[in-house]
Amino acid sequence: MTEKFKLAIIGYPIGHTLSPVLYEAAFKELNLDYSYEVLSTPPEDLISQIKRLRSGKYFGFNVTIPHKVPVTLFLAKYDEFVNLTGSVNVVKIEDDMSLSGYNTDVYGFMEAIPKDIDLNKKKAAIIGTGGAARAVCAGLYKKGVSKIDIYTRNVINSAETISTLRSRFSEIEIKSIQTSLMEGLEDVDILVNTTPMGMKNFDEDSSPVDDKNIESLKEDAIVYDIVYNPLRTALISKAIKYNKRYICGLDMLVYQAVRAVEIWSGQKPDFKTMKMSALEEFLIGQK
Repeated sequence: MTEKFKLAIIGYPIGHTLSPVLYEAAFKELNLDYSYEVLSTPPEDLISQIKRLRSGKYFGFNVTIPHKVPVTLFLAKYDEFVNLTGSVNVVKIEDDMSLSGYNTDVYGFMEAIPKDIDLNKKKAAIIGTGGAARAVCAGLYKKGVSKIDIYTRNVINSAETISTLRSRFSEIEIKSIQTSLMEGLEDVDILVNTTPMGMKNFDEDSSPVDDKNIESLKEDAIVYDIVYNPLRTALISKAIKYNKRYICGLDMLVYQAVRAVEIWSGQKPDFKTMKMSALEEFLIGQK
């Protein structure tokens, strides 16, 4: 295999990632002779790792926590979503070794929302103020949402993030609310969890929103959990319990990967093929 067809993901701690499974399924479907590596990259090694990736052996890489913001400093150019979020998760290494950055998380978030759901002039509630919240805000902005309530564990500590979001999305009325003060979500059209709560091996049995607040959502409200492992989180289970429409995190993950392959190769892989590979991986993990 020629070295120029190598791809990778960098992050720390990298843990178990579905990325190799998703991308290898896409490469096989498109008959692309690409390889994909998982490169554990502590923050102190980020500069040296990027130098290594730019050495000509790789032509692109994914970026995950905690590097999504720092990597923006190395980009020669970037797309609209990187500009909106200030973070990057896909990098293409150009022929001149310069780096082009993309944020496909925003794309993935939006594509996972069924086409019949109209969020124009609607109200959203976001749980969490981490990096994922930036991508979600950008996606909701592109969908035309007019109001966003952002729930955070500590309003004071999140003040800088909220200020940044308000400046980037000035057309949206953004309100910051202490999570512990959540009392009813009757006027919310879409509720999005961007925290890791409910993730496998991380408060897996816990939900960031209690039964009372899920039940208070309007009849046609959407519950969207970006956590994809387990497939049915505690939050999604509550949405099902109260007969609310829901969106699972796996679709967002797969759609963002579809876009990444398109950026790197110029070819668009099949969403269903990639999702099936992920589901098969989950089944194997449960045996």
